[in-house]
Amino acid sequence: MELRSQHRKMGESPTVPPEEQAGPSGVPPPRKKKRQAPKEEVCGLCRRGDCDPEIFGQLCHQNRLLIHENCLYHASRLMQRGADEEGFYGFLFPDIRQELKRVAQKRCCICRLQGASVTCKSRRCRRTFHFPCGSERGCISQFFGEFKSFCWKHRPVQRVRAVQHGQTPCLICLEAVAGRPTYDTLVCPACASAWFHRRCIQGQALRSALHYFCCPLCRDMATFQAEMFRLGIKIPDRDAAWEEEDGAFAEHYERHSSCDAGLCLCPAGREQAEVNGPWRLLLCSSCGSRGTHQLCSAVGEDANSWECADCRGTGTGEWCSWWTGSPGPPQGPSHSTPAPGTLAEEEEASILKGHPSTPLPSQPLSQNPADPH
Repeated sequence: MELRSQHRKMGESPTVPPEEQAGPSGVPPPRKKKRQAPKEEVCGLCRRGDCDPEIFGQLCHQNRLLIHENCLYHASRLMQRGADEEGFYGFLFPDIRQELKRVAQKRCCICRLQGASVTCKSRRCRRTFHFPCGSERGCISQFFGEFKSFCWKHRPVQRVRAVQHGQTPCLICLEAVAGRPTYDTLVCPACASAWFHRRCIQGQALRSALHYFCCPLCRDMATFQAEMFRLGIKIPDRDAAWEEEDGAFAEHYERHSSCDAGLCLCPAGREQAEVNGPWRLLLCSSCGSRGTHQLCSAVGEDANSWECADCRGTGTGEWCSWWTGSPGPPQGPSHSTPAPGTLAEEEEASILKGHPSTPLPSQPLSQNPADPH
């Protein structure tokens, strides 16, 4: 049987479909263009189109530039050389385009795609990543000072003495948190009793802003904000979200301001609060919802903390490590917590033995700007 080639023989004319045959003028009709789907608008730095403001910040779009706010702030070579109203938050458009060219070939160490603009600031670390990739991997980017970023290996960690009694919930969403401070679980360094998820306290910070953001439990502001800034929580310098809603929810940030002793001895009444002296008002170091005058509860003049009867009965003010019921510290990186039987514990026991009526306050350990491990 003769095999016939499927290829067109030399000299033969190709077959032209009837709809493409030449018209009266001998010119074939133009081909119909295919309709292209609209391109997704993505950030020029991280190459994502997500717009969750709690992760990416606001989406800036102007002069053919589309950039996430947080990607701008943490681009390693990008500087704010303009006024706040110029460009995007002071980042000038020519500088942004120059940064886009610089990072075009830099690959993210997490997703392996190009355009990585964030660099770990730890010495001798060359990890480069996209801002959202870093957030998902456990990197920390700080929103103060030089706006430094750190990879998951060199990020700042919490060194706070805190203890959980049973299953501790997040004070904001009321869901369970980890048994010790981690990247996703944070604790207030002032009272060491308030636990919350990173995503929950970040949302709280964006709504409360700089002038209202404080610990949800003890209401400490200075120590709490400094620690949250260090751990990568963004606290915007603006009015709180409820300021535009006629003060809605502002009562949640009111500090307790009355003496709750069974017999208040102050002649001016329970609402009297002085800075020093017998009518100095102390709030419960554990719950923050009870208070007493120094004289009404026979608190020492040099005492800086006090616990109400309810909290003293549950032992929430005990000063100890943040693991419970285990014979030794948890597995993993060391967090500089004294092991059972160390000199620090013996000193605490001797203090408690000599002063059984004075509970020890919970205090944070010295803080390191970066994890040595």
